[in-house]
Amino acid sequence: MVPTTLLVIIYLSFISLGLPDSLLGSAWPTMAGDLSAPLWGAGLIQMTTSLCTIISSVNSARLIRRFGTGRLVAFSGLLTAASLMGMSLMPNYFFLLLLSIPLGLGAGAVDAAINNYVALHCEARHMNWLHCFWGVGTVISPFVMSAALNFGMKWTTGYRGVSAMQFALSAVLLMSLRLWGGEKTKQEEQNAKVLSVAQVLALPGAKQGLFGFTCYCGVESVFMLWSATYLVMARGMDAALAASMGGLYFIGITVGRGIAGFIAMKLRPRQIVRLSQVMMVLGALLLFVPGQGVAVFGLLFMGLGCAPVYPNIVQDTPRNYGAENSQAVIGVQMAFAYVGSLCMPTVFGWIAEALGYGVMPAFALALTAVMVLLYNGQQRIVDRKNAEQ
Repeated sequence: MVPTTLLVIIYLSFISLGLPDSLLGSAWPTMAGDLSAPLWGAGLIQMTTSLCTIISSVNSARLIRRFGTGRLVAFSGLLTAASLMGMSLMPNYFFLLLLSIPLGLGAGAVDAAINNYVALHCEARHMNWLHCFWGVGTVISPFVMSAALNFGMKWTTGYRGVSAMQFALSAVLLMSLRLWGGEKTKQEEQNAKVLSVAQVLALPGAKQGLFGFTCYCGVESVFMLWSATYLVMARGMDAALAASMGGLYFIGITVGRGIAGFIAMKLRPRQIVRLSQVMMVLGALLLFVPGQGVAVFGLLFMGLGCAPVYPNIVQDTPRNYGAENSQAVIGVQMAFAYVGSLCMPTVFGWIAEALGYGVMPAFALALTAVMVLLYNGQQRIVDRKNAEQ
């Protein structure tokens, strides 16, 4: 059992992880004008962040063996806080690109480390609630940014406010280092296998699972980055209002993961994932219906559908691939997740520039369909492997 104090610290760390994830998307309609940057320029910043996240995720097993989970999480929190503060102090597109490098490196390490720790030591309900707290972080940022813009301040003020929160949470993580250092945890960190990407892909069902995860995270990141812009460009909404209304997608994710924690007491992770996939399809279909009100409701419903997918796929990783492989596999899972975050928002940005931002529902529906096919294929392979053992 994980001590209650450490569990609270873990939840706080996921608030810290979620704070930067929604910040760029909520501010970009205003930032693009101030920086004289094209609308698709947000995709390039997101791509750089995601590329660096992939690098740290793939190396998470090595980093944890070297430094331990607690120290790695604390340092990563400080790195992201400093990056956000730097972005607010140097409001220039080139510096935003440059500072997205440490931002991504910090995010990838903490994401892989904590997800594996919870998958091994906690029940499925805690994994869902953990990611609910990530959603709390993603909900906070758009409203901080919206408040700054509504009071006539610049987007840099919003970035500084979120950075201050990140520094405060990092201080809590630094003070909690001794809670992570039990002998059993240290032994697990040393015994965990360090597998290459090729070795992870060779595990039964891993290819289907990883590429399906990429598709899901592509859907999530497109809505995360482009929801506010979609409301402005495709539905004609005011930019300040769109910044807060786009946040309803993150509210849907947050509330959905809170509910999923209770559902996890009755249903297995794979059952929850399949139910979520149905809701994602329905959410995308709602966005085809004209009208600002329906669009806002569609974003909320899409968030509710997306909510349980990520945590329940991660929670099943030790069962699918073995506890000794879980840290390496989850590190690669995080990397493939960020491949979706790296590629899909930029690809969508290019498509939207050519065809209009109204194509977002069709883009999301296509990715969701591919994800469903790959996930079901992975589960068949895993079930066959487990039956043979």
